[in-house]
Amino acid sequence: MSTGLVILGALFLVYYAIMLLAGMDFSFVWLAVAVVCIGGGVLWKYLRTHGQHLPPGVKVTGIAAIAVLLLLFLAVEGLIAGSMGEKGEEDLDYVIVLGAQVRGTKPSKALRKRIDRAADYLKENPGTKAVVSGGQGNGEDLSEAQVMYDCLLSAGISKDRLMMEDKSTSTVENLKFSAKLTGKSARIGLISQNFHIYRAVRLARHQGFTNVCGIAAPSEWIYQPHFLVREFFAVIKEKLTGNM
Repeated sequence: MSTGLVILGALFLVYYAIMLLAGMDFSFVWLAVAVVCIGGGVLWKYLRTHGQHLPPGVKVTGIAAIAVLLLLFLAVEGLIAGSMGEKGEEDLDYVIVLGAQVRGTKPSKALRKRIDRAADYLKENPGTKAVVSGGQGNGEDLSEAQVMYDCLLSAGISKDRLMMEDKSTSTVENLKFSAKLTGKSARIGLISQNFHIYRAVRLARHQGFTNVCGIAAPSEWIYQPHFLVREFFAVIKEKLTGNM
């Protein structure tokens, strides 16, 4: 058991290094888990070697706490995973393309996948219009909306079908500000990465969107575990702050 925990911790440590080198936010969570696993393995071996045991109360409380947290994590991840394959509906009135990081004037890999998914949908559904939604953050020379707009134009989408919302800094604001362009009663699809669809749709419904669905873009496989763990905390945060 102790050896298994140490090996698992070492794997988490390697994944932390990969996320850190990739510049992923929230990567510290993998370092924290690695420390817990390695520390737990070392403690377990020390206690067994010296014939010592944790007090029964501490052991029962610890196991119960871990079980509750694990069940909560699995329940939320189940909801997230259940929306990851969403393809939306045909002939929607609008799609809202949610913003992601821009590097200078170029879309990040995640944003590029959202743009490509939006272009495919708009070509397949010529009656649908799109709102590209996202402001300008640190390290971004253009707003996320402007970059998406330019890329969709280059993909052959007519400017008459595109609208920009370039003030938002979060998913909550993406939806709030985009609603001023689309209304909340139209048939609307939300385009984002697959792990983000559950939260985006729930946030939209909480804001009063009455006919909304998700349209999932793929994610990089090596980053998928990180995104899923990060999304768990994002869902919990939105729930606690009353946004969902």
